[in-house]
Amino acid sequence: MFRSVRNVAWLIAIAATLARHDALFPLERLHIAPFALWIGRRFRKRQIEGRPGERLALALQRLGPTFIKLGQMLSTRPDLLGEQVASDLAALQDRLPPFDGAAARRTIEEELGRPVGELFTQFDEKAAAAASIAQVHFAVAADGRDVAVKVLRPEIEAAFARDLDLFYWIAGLIDRLRPDLRRLKPVEVVKTFADSTRVEMDLRMEAAAARELAENFEDDPTFRTPDVDWDRTGRRVLTLERVHGIPVDQRKRLIEAGHDPTEILGNAAAVFFNQVFRDGFFHADQHPGNAFVDADGRIVAVDFGIMGRLDRETRFYLADMLMGFLRRDYKAVADVHFRAGYIPPNQSRAAFALALRAIAEPIFDRPLHDISIARLLGLLFQVTERFEMETQPQLLLLQKTMLVTEGVGRKLNPDLNMWTLARPLIEAWMHEHRAPQAGIGGQTHGVGGAAEHAPATVGNLERALERMNRPEEPTPPAPSGRQWPYWAAIAVLAAAVLVLALG
Repeated sequence: MFRSVRNVAWLIAIAATLARHDALFPLERLHIAPFALWIGRRFRKRQIEGRPGERLALALQRLGPTFIKLGQMLSTRPDLLGEQVASDLAALQDRLPPFDGAAARRTIEEELGRPVGELFTQFDEKAAAAASIAQVHFAVAADGRDVAVKVLRPEIEAAFARDLDLFYWIAGLIDRLRPDLRRLKPVEVVKTFADSTRVEMDLRMEAAAARELAENFEDDPTFRTPDVDWDRTGRRVLTLERVHGIPVDQRKRLIEAGHDPTEILGNAAAVFFNQVFRDGFFHADQHPGNAFVDADGRIVAVDFGIMGRLDRETRFYLADMLMGFLRRDYKAVADVHFRAGYIPPNQSRAAFALALRAIAEPIFDRPLHDISIARLLGLLFQVTERFEMETQPQLLLLQKTMLVTEGVGRKLNPDLNMWTLARPLIEAWMHEHRAPQAGIGGQTHGVGGAAEHAPATVGNLERALERMNRPEEPTPPAPSGRQWPYWAAIAVLAAAVLVLALG
């Protein structure tokens, strides 16, 4: 009960912040916290400028680091808040005022057990960059190497733990009180978010991710990652080789330095393909500030706090789906979804293929360089409710990465489309890994087709058996404040009184 009282009080404070920015609509659509909304509306201000998504982005920035990260994740989910809101949240900047350099020094010394002066011959007290979880200081190591030192914000772990507990609590309420939203897998989505932030707050994991990515591209002359200084790295401190280069989206500077933007775009498309399809391990925060081009023309990635993984089956699904869309073969795309078990077998394949055509044709009728596969996936999410397609949390980070990568590609060469460059790579990969069991587009035959159907069939059988063995659950009540347990209503009222008294 204490957890519920604490989370209700925090939810009311969140509702008040959203109301001050006229951005209560996410909570209003969930219909799970009527008392919190009632209190929040007391703080609503009129005539707040900007679109709803822009107002929501400002409110999330005000709420702090966890909510900035949450907003960035929601930017990949137009099915939840609408395409315009998702687009506005995509512009949410993960930037916060830096914390004191003396605090960074204390963290380094506590974590590494040695004085900063012994670790570095020079340490810049002023942060070079500050984000929601950590900030970066430039320094010179004792052996003379230029390095970048990433330091976690003081007490950031406790702040995230509090907010993640609230998110799990809300996800649990949605799961119980909104059966119509269970297909969105709210608890799994929060878990995906929690896992990614947990990795971000252990900088040894980020160092390991940088090293794994480096090993995957060890023989690739077009891409690299900075070296890790393991002697100066711990849970709350990460030291990497300092990268010198031009941000990958600054076309004019790249040309002036003698680089060919089209060649860089081709390399970027190949790097993206190799990370996603060849390795199933990809940089999931590849915005322009995290990618540079060095003097040798290599793409250099930094900031490995958010990485994504895709298993082999998911990579097959993606390849088949992408090729089906690129060929405008919507029947094949529909077959991919049914074969993967993403669409229940009771749904109509023909109707789903028609819905795919309806969202894809307007995109593919645009000029080639304007075609956005990431936007197409966003629109795909919008038709999932009609066909009872469950959310696939493992694809959320990928869609965000695709969106950002496409944007960078347009800045490098606005007349080219990265998917045109990546298509031969995808086709070659599919031919190598799918033949003879499958042809391009996911057509299966004989034993190979039956084997490919097996994982989805087994999964569906397991879910059916689980439902059969699960005790009968009463039908959840309609989402109304009157349906809350008596003690929860008392807790909400008590928290409301406290907030109003303090406000």
